[in-house]
Amino acid sequence: MKLTSSQPALWLLASSLLISTSVTAESNDEPDYLTINGCVIKPETQCPGADFSGQDLSNQDLSHANLKGASFRGAQLNHIHFKDTNLEKADFSEAIMMRADLRHANLRGAQLVNADLTAANLYTTFAQTANFSGANMTAANMEFSRISKAQFIGTNMTATNLEMSWATKINLEQADLTGANLQEAKLAGSNMVKTNLSQTRKHYANFLDINMENCQGCPLDW
Repeated sequence: MKLTSSQPALWLLASSLLISTSVTAESNDEPDYLTINGCVIKPETQCPGADFSGQDLSNQDLSHANLKGASFRGAQLNHIHFKDTNLEKADFSEAIMMRADLRHANLRGAQLVNADLTAANLYTTFAQTANFSGANMTAANMEFSRISKAQFIGTNMTATNLEMSWATKINLEQADLTGANLQEAKLAGSNMVKTNLSQTRKHYANFLDINMENCQGCPLDW
């Protein structure tokens, strides 16, 4: 059959429209986000009070989210992203949070009892009155953090970086800070009964009005 002069042009136009439609459909595809107990796991999600107890959220991105009062008890949170996330009064008891990114996060009043925060990044975190008692914070970075009145009873803080942290009136009773960096940390009014400060860097740290009873490595002449 002989094509008319207009048929090739019509065929090209139809092909162009088909390709355009396909590209548009692909560009509108939503990422396949994980959903747990009705909460979509993605940046900026709004799930205050959500229950993630015992869940595996390792490597997930929940930055800039609102998870105030959420429960992460016993959850797997290795390498999770909580940057700039509202975690006020959240429960992380016994959670595994190795190398978690908590930069600038709000952890005020949060429970992190017996959590594993090995090498976690808490740079400039706001964690006033939070409870880290019994946690493993080996090599965690808390530089410039705000942790006044926080609890660290029996916490393993070996090689933890607390440089320039605002840590007034914190409870470090029986905590192990061997090799920790306390340079310029504001520790006034804190409790260091039976605390281990062996091999710590203390340059320009503030030890005013600290209870140093049976403290190992404390600057008793401060």
